[in-house]
Amino acid sequence: MKTIFDKSIREELIGRIKGINQNNKAKWGKMNIFQMLKHNTYWNGWILGKDDHTYKQTFMGKIFGKIALKKMIKDEKPFDKNIPTSDQFKVKESNGDLESEKSNWISLLSEYENYSNPNFVHDFFGKMSKEQIGILVYKHTDHHLNQFGV
Repeated sequence: MKTIFDKSIREELIGRIKGINQNNKAKWGKMNIFQMLKHNTYWNGWILGKDDHTYKQTFMGKIFGKIALKKMIKDEKPFDKNIPTSDQFKVKESNGDLESEKSNWISLLSEYENYSNPNFVHDFFGKMSKEQIGILVYKHTDHHLNQFGV
């Protein structure tokens, strides 16, 4: 399984991010390229424990989270298109500095080399192992890069 904790996988994803520009258009979904970048910088900051995040699993997550997580990370299959996004990760602003957001995202992905966030609890999936987090982060990143043809 591909994981963000594999240096060669991280480098491949970072190379793809470097190729992003304002001409990239979404193949699906409602986000534009800036919103996708901002979504990913915020999301990865959440996983890594940046800023002051509150980690709490939703009620529905407590019921269905573990089953959904197993289904999503059981194999190499990419995430489905148009999977729902938690409200906290929806980006309202539609314009900004693409290069700055790309740089922020790359910096965050680089931090997975020394990942340690024992307080992390996914809002839907709940408490996750490091292995599960690594696969989820890879698949989430790949999903959004594929969304914009990168």
